[in-house]
Amino acid sequence: QVQLVESGGGLVQAGGSLRLSCAASGSTFSNYAMAWFRQAPGKERDFVVAINWHGSSTYYADSVKGRFIISRDNAKNTVYLQMNSLKPEDTAAYFCAHGRQRGILVDYTGAYEYGYWGQGTQVTVTS
Repeated sequence: QVQLVESGGGLVQAGGSLRLSCAASGSTFSNYAMAWFRQAPGKERDFVVAINWHGSSTYYADSVKGRFIISRDNAKNTVYLQMNSLKPEDTAAYFCAHGRQRGILVDYTGAYEYGYWGQGTQVTVTS
């Protein structure tokens, strides 16, 4: 059973930075794409960023491009999300997601591509 544990959320002022981590267990982590989604109160869960199994390709939502950076350490079974220049509109619960199947995905931005989810970590950005 795949388990994902996020950490690193918190309260930060606008313009600040946070680094989220997601530790995975129960899978051959290096074979799977990983992603981050977020959900603000009363809104749907939205795609933020994804990284392919190898770490050679990344995909970003327009709203975070140039500010957020996803990376992975396959030796540590961990994916990271470095969030810079945070804005109040980035406030949300952030969820780590693990690819449903090995290798290449059809749509890295689609929630249906991810079969396992973490419990979420809250990020709150104050103005």
